[in-house]
Amino acid sequence: MPMMLDASNILLALLFAAVGGALAWLCTTPLRTRSIGGLLSSVIITASATTAAAVVGSVRGMLLPAHEHVATIVIIAVTAVVATAAAVAAVRRVSADSRVLRAAIADVGEGRVPTDNRRLGGELEQARRELQAAAAMLAEGRRREQALEASRRQLVSWVSHDLRTPLAGLRAMTEALEDGVADDPDRYYKQMHESVIRLTRMVDDLFDLSRIQAGGLRVGDDRVLLSDLVSDAVAALQPLAAASHVHLGVAVQAMPVVVGNPHELNRAVTNLLANAIRHTHDGGEVEVSVASVNGQAEVRVRDACGGIDGKHLERLFEVGYRASSARTVDGPNPAGAGLGLAITKGIVDAHGGSIDVMNNPPGCVFRVRLPLASDASPALVTDRTVG
Repeated sequence: MPMMLDASNILLALLFAAVGGALAWLCTTPLRTRSIGGLLSSVIITASATTAAAVVGSVRGMLLPAHEHVATIVIIAVTAVVATAAAVAAVRRVSADSRVLRAAIADVGEGRVPTDNRRLGGELEQARRELQAAAAMLAEGRRREQALEASRRQLVSWVSHDLRTPLAGLRAMTEALEDGVADDPDRYYKQMHESVIRLTRMVDDLFDLSRIQAGGLRVGDDRVLLSDLVSDAVAALQPLAAASHVHLGVAVQAMPVVVGNPHELNRAVTNLLANAIRHTHDGGEVEVSVASVNGQAEVRVRDACGGIDGKHLERLFEVGYRASSARTVDGPNPAGAGLGLAITKGIVDAHGGSIDVMNNPPGCVFRVRLPLASDASPALVTDRTVG
């Protein structure tokens, strides 16, 4: 019998296929909700049922000879068995990958970076890589937070000590003056004045550091001749250097112009010089130089502190950190609360520059680099040293 190929026959086959597929899909709903394996099984069963129903529909619509439909259905069944076997293998792989991914998620939840590097399939591998990257970022964030918290606790401890010492001295001196037992009132008044200055400086440093960390530092757009700024800072600190028996000099190799806040830049250079003077031994030398290097303005401060241990070099610019725990509260340049270098770094960073430190016998060298003004060309000068 010749097959009749028209729209009604085709629609009948399609109807059978749709009904068979829908029934199979509905009947396998429990499988799909259990696992990925159940989902794959549901898909295979639905596809096989749809194909078998389409064959029956084709026979009814005379698109397929009746004596061939049994053989066709057998072939479909064999195909379904093979597909099921393939699905089982796929399910095992997906299940194994899912276990690895769940373990990675558990590691991230417990604050660890996933270490299982077995190759996963498809999107699961990409998801695992993203989890590892996120976990690494979280771990680094926690490490920084812990370091910052430790630094804050140390800073609070040091500042408390630095505040307590002059406050205790002020209290003792005021009580002695009040009771009339001070043997030299003028000396007491002078010491009280120095203690107040020290406390004021410490409070100002804390305020400035808070302002810098909050992003409240105003850089400005003034054109600053760096050599003049450095010379002014050196002149202001000459009395301090003389009182500490330290020779202070400046070497100008260029006259670079930078853009920024001259007051803040002066503060940064002054902090570096005061720090160098404080740690240089009697009779030592501190030299600050101004140059232009690789298209940037550079200020170097070289001291004679005897060098710094490598483990301390990396942390010198942290808030409250000091390489030595020794406290020097007397003398012409008493130790601060460990805020000067942190403030200096904040000022330099705000101006788009960089700061680092390296050992250079007989001491170390602090190096500040700042971008030149866009229309400035630093004029080279004959190297001159001012003592």
